[in-house]
Amino acid sequence: MQTSHNRQNSAGIHGLYHQPVQDIDPYCSSNFQIMENNVSPDIGSQGTNFSIQGYDGQYFTLDSAPAVSSFGSYDSPSAVSVASNRSPFSTQGSHSYVSDAQHSSDYLYGSPISGSSVANGGPQMWDKLRELENSLLGPESDISDSCNCCLNSGSHQFPSTGQWNVNQMIEMIPKLDLKDMLIFCAQAVAEADMPRTAALMEVLERMVSVSGDPIQRLGAYLLEGLRARLESSGSIIYRKLKCKEPTGSELMSYMSILYQICPYWKFAYESANVVIGEAIKYESRIHIIDFQIAQGSQWIPIIQGLAGRTGGPPLIRITGVDDSQSAHARGGGLDIVGKRLEKVAELCGVPFEFHAAAMCGSQVEREDLRVRPGEAIAVNFPFVLHHMPDESVSTDNHRDRLLRLVKSLSPKVVTLVEQESKTNTSPFYTRFIETLDYYTAMFESIDVACRRDDKQRISAEQHCVARDIVNMIACEETERVERHELLGKWRSRFRMAGFQQFPLSSAVTDAVRNLLREYNENYRIEEKDGALYLWWRNRAMATSSAWW
Repeated sequence: MQTSHNRQNSAGIHGLYHQPVQDIDPYCSSNFQIMENNVSPDIGSQGTNFSIQGYDGQYFTLDSAPAVSSFGSYDSPSAVSVASNRSPFSTQGSHSYVSDAQHSSDYLYGSPISGSSVANGGPQMWDKLRELENSLLGPESDISDSCNCCLNSGSHQFPSTGQWNVNQMIEMIPKLDLKDMLIFCAQAVAEADMPRTAALMEVLERMVSVSGDPIQRLGAYLLEGLRARLESSGSIIYRKLKCKEPTGSELMSYMSILYQICPYWKFAYESANVVIGEAIKYESRIHIIDFQIAQGSQWIPIIQGLAGRTGGPPLIRITGVDDSQSAHARGGGLDIVGKRLEKVAELCGVPFEFHAAAMCGSQVEREDLRVRPGEAIAVNFPFVLHHMPDESVSTDNHRDRLLRLVKSLSPKVVTLVEQESKTNTSPFYTRFIETLDYYTAMFESIDVACRRDDKQRISAEQHCVARDIVNMIACEETERVERHELLGKWRSRFRMAGFQQFPLSSAVTDAVRNLLREYNENYRIEEKDGALYLWWRNRAMATSSAWW
């Protein structure tokens, strides 16, 4: 542990903040700040050192793992000892909270932020700003009508706040709305107003908490993203905050914790498996191509189900697309997945072959898939296509190229599960509002399933969710790999590639409804335009669709 007594200016550093919680891992045991100005210049194979400062002035170091590819794997229920590096989520629907230290847990969840006057720049936003400035400076500081016109016209111009006294703002924290303050800070960052940004960040430090209520926890990671954006360090933090396997008494991987308490990944697996099972049930030679193979657990029920088929089981081939970061999470390469599935198939008496495609999905070419004549092909895209760069990032446009490649294979079915979110080409401020909205709903859904002071939950959010948030808020161009699109946009891309939508049977809906019985009653499923939508309260979180 390194120590120092030099206190740094909070406006130019990164931080994840929270109130002290007993029995939390060292990196979240006190209020701290990740110091970008202390990052080692060598960020290659030796990793990156992050110096952490607590409010008591002490420092300690977080060492990043070697920088590797940005794409990763996901955990599954039967693979609790191996980890993944990505959350299945990455945007509208939340309530405004009064953010005092004794914030009540008895609040309502999921009110749409799209109705917030702060997000829309309406008259109530003007009133909030006038009230805040008058409280700090007195009524003589009235904001000019010209600023009011700017706000009402949608340009979101804020009055100058260079005179704002930070100490006075800190005293007002019990009366301040955390969500509004986050939006004000994002607007200040967007306008490159550094004095206002510094003041707001100093106040926000005292309002957020990784062990608090949903908006306080999310606020900690959004604040980290805003700081990373100012310091151009988002990609460093993204590489640092990857899921890894806990040690000692922590038996479950971080991603597996989220897998167990939230239905998002099970929604993806269950809906895709029912569709694929129906499409291939009469085929004698089946080739499943999974562009996010993870631990391979999704395919165990398929193998088991086909084992008892009348006339004998078919030959099943599975091609698993993978990358080095997934291997890091598993503690080994795709051979681990292959051996596991081979053992299951052997026990079930199913002829089986596994093919490893150890590369990122955007690198896949036709020859890497080793398709054979006469195979019935099923392709699976679970929460992975949004990582592929499109025309807004690269002229190669791997997102659409990959869809055209898959169509050329003449698959029996292609399954797609994605976040119902819009962050791909959105400019920074719009993307911030979308991220705030989407993740508020997600953190609320986690909150009902796990204690706020649960250290595994805190670690899972930091390593499997915070990294996505930081990437969306802090990174641009090729460094931003979290690029979600709404189903309507995916539908357009698939149709341009020559696909038609595959009709979903009632069996798919029934299977997902049965799955949701294990979870909070505020999850629900909706059939719409040939697809399934997974909702948390009044926010659509994910969609499942199929194509051919």
